[in-house]
Amino acid sequence: MQKNSFPLDLSGTAYCGSFNFRRTARAVTRLYDTALQESGIRSTQFAILVGVAKNQPLSIGALGDLLAIDSTTMTRSLRVLKKEGLIAVSNRAAKRQRFLAITDRGQHTLARALPAWQKAHQRFVAAIGSEYWIGLRGELERLAHLAVGMGKIGKKTPALVTNQP
Repeated sequence: MQKNSFPLDLSGTAYCGSFNFRRTARAVTRLYDTALQESGIRSTQFAILVGVAKNQPLSIGALGDLLAIDSTTMTRSLRVLKKEGLIAVSNRAAKRQRFLAITDRGQHTLARALPAWQKAHQRFVAAIGSEYWIGLRGELERLAHLAVGMGKIGKKTPALVTNQP
Protein backbone atom coordinates (compact mmCIF):
# COMPACT_ATOMS: atom_id res chain seq x y z
CA MET A 1 0.00 0.00 0.00
CA GLN A 2 1.39 3.36 -1.04
CA LYS A 3 1.20 6.04 1.61
CA ASN A 4 0.95 9.05 -0.72
CA SER A 5 -1.16 7.65 -3.54
CA PHE A 6 -3.84 10.37 -3.20
CA PRO A 7 -3.80 12.51 -6.38
CA LEU A 8 -4.20 15.90 -4.67
CA ASP A 9 -1.46 17.86 -2.97
CA LEU A 10 -2.78 18.26 0.59
CA SER A 11 0.42 19.63 2.06
CA GLY A 12 -0.19 22.48 4.47
CA THR A 13 -3.79 21.53 5.22
CA ALA A 14 -2.88 20.58 8.78
CA TYR A 15 -2.25 24.31 9.35
CA CYS A 16 -5.81 25.21 8.33
CA GLY A 17 -7.30 27.73 10.77
CA SER A 18 -10.79 26.26 10.46
CA PHE A 19 -9.63 22.69 11.08
CA ASN A 20 -7.54 23.61 14.11
CA PHE A 21 -10.11 25.96 15.68
CA ARG A 22 -12.96 23.47 15.17
CA ARG A 23 -10.95 20.57 16.59
CA THR A 24 -10.03 22.63 19.65
CA ALA A 25 -13.57 23.98 19.99
CA ARG A 26 -15.03 20.45 19.89
CA ALA A 27 -12.60 19.24 22.57
CA VAL A 28 -13.24 22.22 24.87
CA THR A 29 -17.00 22.03 24.24
CA ARG A 30 -16.97 18.34 25.18
CA LEU A 31 -15.20 19.22 28.46
CA TYR A 32 -17.86 21.79 29.39
CA ASP A 33 -20.75 19.63 28.10
CA THR A 34 -19.63 16.81 30.37
CA ALA A 35 -19.49 19.17 33.34
CA LEU A 36 -22.96 20.60 32.59
CA GLN A 37 -24.60 17.23 31.90
CA GLU A 38 -26.43 17.03 35.24
CA SER A 39 -27.93 20.50 34.74
CA GLY A 40 -29.75 19.29 31.63
CA ILE A 41 -28.25 21.85 29.25
CA ARG A 42 -25.28 21.84 26.92
CA SER A 43 -22.51 24.43 26.86
CA THR A 44 -23.98 26.04 23.74
CA GLN A 45 -27.32 26.48 25.52
CA PHE A 46 -25.51 27.77 28.60
CA ALA A 47 -23.76 30.42 26.47
CA ILE A 48 -27.07 31.55 24.96
CA LEU A 49 -28.76 31.72 28.37
CA VAL A 50 -25.87 33.73 29.79
CA GLY A 51 -25.94 36.08 26.79
CA VAL A 52 -29.67 36.67 27.20
CA ALA A 53 -29.51 36.99 31.00
CA LYS A 54 -26.71 39.58 30.85
CA ASN A 55 -28.28 41.71 28.11
CA GLN A 56 -32.06 41.25 28.21
CA PRO A 57 -34.15 42.30 26.53
CA LEU A 58 -31.92 41.46 23.60
CA SER A 59 -32.80 41.17 19.93
CA ILE A 60 -32.17 37.82 18.26
CA GLY A 61 -29.81 39.51 15.79
CA ALA A 62 -27.80 41.16 18.57
CA LEU A 63 -27.44 37.82 20.36
CA GLY A 64 -26.29 36.21 17.11
CA ASP A 65 -23.70 38.95 16.68
CA LEU A 66 -22.57 38.64 20.30
CA LEU A 67 -22.07 34.88 20.04
CA ALA A 68 -21.05 34.83 16.33
CA ILE A 69 -23.86 32.37 15.55
CA ASP A 70 -25.51 32.36 12.13
CA SER A 71 -29.26 32.99 11.97
CA THR A 72 -30.20 29.39 11.03
CA THR A 73 -28.29 27.89 13.95
CA MET A 74 -29.60 30.63 16.26
CA THR A 75 -33.21 30.00 15.24
CA ARG A 76 -32.83 26.25 15.83
CA SER A 77 -31.18 26.76 19.23
CA LEU A 78 -33.75 29.32 20.36
CA ARG A 79 -36.61 27.05 19.31
CA VAL A 80 -35.32 24.35 21.69
CA LEU A 81 -34.79 26.80 24.56
CA LYS A 82 -38.25 28.29 24.05
CA LYS A 83 -39.85 24.83 23.92
CA GLU A 84 -38.11 23.97 27.19
CA GLY A 85 -39.53 27.18 28.70
CA LEU A 86 -36.09 28.67 29.34
CA ILE A 87 -36.49 31.81 27.23
CA ALA A 88 -39.34 34.00 26.05
CA VAL A 89 -39.42 35.45 22.55
CA SER A 90 -41.42 38.63 21.95
CA ASN A 91 -43.66 39.26 18.98
CA ARG A 92 -42.07 41.27 16.20
CA ALA A 93 -41.49 44.86 17.30
CA ALA A 94 -40.20 47.94 15.55
CA LYS A 95 -37.84 47.18 12.68
CA ARG A 96 -39.28 43.63 12.60
CA GLN A 97 -37.08 42.55 15.51
CA ARG A 98 -37.97 39.99 18.15
CA PHE A 99 -36.50 40.27 21.62
CA LEU A 100 -35.39 37.60 24.06
CA ALA A 101 -35.72 37.38 27.82
CA ILE A 102 -34.86 34.60 30.21
CA THR A 103 -37.82 33.04 32.02
CA ASP A 104 -38.01 32.08 35.68
CA ARG A 105 -37.41 28.48 34.63
CA GLY A 106 -34.43 29.64 32.58
CA GLN A 107 -33.00 31.50 35.58
CA HIS A 108 -33.46 28.39 37.71
CA THR A 109 -31.72 26.23 35.08
CA LEU A 110 -28.89 28.73 34.77
CA ALA A 111 -28.51 28.87 38.57
CA ARG A 112 -28.34 25.06 38.67
CA ALA A 113 -25.75 24.96 35.85
CA LEU A 114 -23.54 27.79 37.07
CA PRO A 115 -21.63 25.89 39.81
CA ALA A 116 -20.78 23.07 37.38
CA TRP A 117 -19.65 25.59 34.78
CA GLN A 118 -17.53 27.45 37.37
CA LYS A 119 -15.86 24.22 38.47
CA ALA A 120 -15.11 23.18 34.87
CA HIS A 121 -13.85 26.64 34.01
CA GLN A 122 -11.59 26.79 37.07
CA ARG A 123 -10.14 23.37 36.17
CA PHE A 124 -9.58 24.49 32.58
CA VAL A 125 -7.86 27.76 33.57
CA ALA A 126 -5.76 26.01 36.21
CA ALA A 127 -4.62 23.45 33.63
CA ILE A 128 -3.44 26.05 31.10
CA GLY A 129 -2.45 28.79 33.54
CA SER A 130 -4.32 31.95 34.44
CA GLU A 131 -1.96 34.40 32.72
CA TYR A 132 -1.86 32.29 29.58
CA TRP A 133 -5.66 32.08 29.54
CA ILE A 134 -6.06 35.85 29.88
CA GLY A 135 -3.72 36.44 26.95
CA LEU A 136 -5.22 33.67 24.85
CA ARG A 137 -8.75 34.88 25.52
CA GLY A 138 -7.78 38.33 24.28
CA GLU A 139 -6.23 36.84 21.16
CA LEU A 140 -9.31 34.67 20.53
CA GLU A 141 -11.52 37.77 20.81
CA ARG A 142 -9.31 39.62 18.34
CA LEU A 143 -9.32 36.69 15.90
CA ALA A 144 -13.11 36.40 16.14
CA HIS A 145 -13.50 40.08 15.25
CA LEU A 146 -11.04 39.69 12.40
CA ALA A 147 -12.84 36.64 10.99
CA VAL A 148 -16.24 38.34 11.24
CA GLY A 149 -14.83 41.35 9.41
CA MET A 150 -13.25 39.18 6.72
CA GLY A 151 -16.56 37.39 6.23
CA LYS A 152 -18.34 40.59 5.25
CA ILE A 153 -18.50 40.84 1.48
CA GLY A 154 -16.66 43.76 -0.06
CA LYS A 155 -14.99 44.83 3.16
CA LYS A 156 -11.22 45.10 3.24
CA THR A 157 -9.78 43.74 6.44
CA PRO A 158 -6.43 44.99 7.71
CA ALA A 159 -3.73 42.45 8.40
CA LEU A 160 -3.66 41.02 11.88
CA VAL A 161 -1.01 42.84 13.88
CA THR A 162 0.76 40.75 16.48
CA ASN A 163 2.97 41.75 19.36
CA GLN A 164 5.44 39.05 18.48
CA PRO A 165 8.63 39.67 16.44
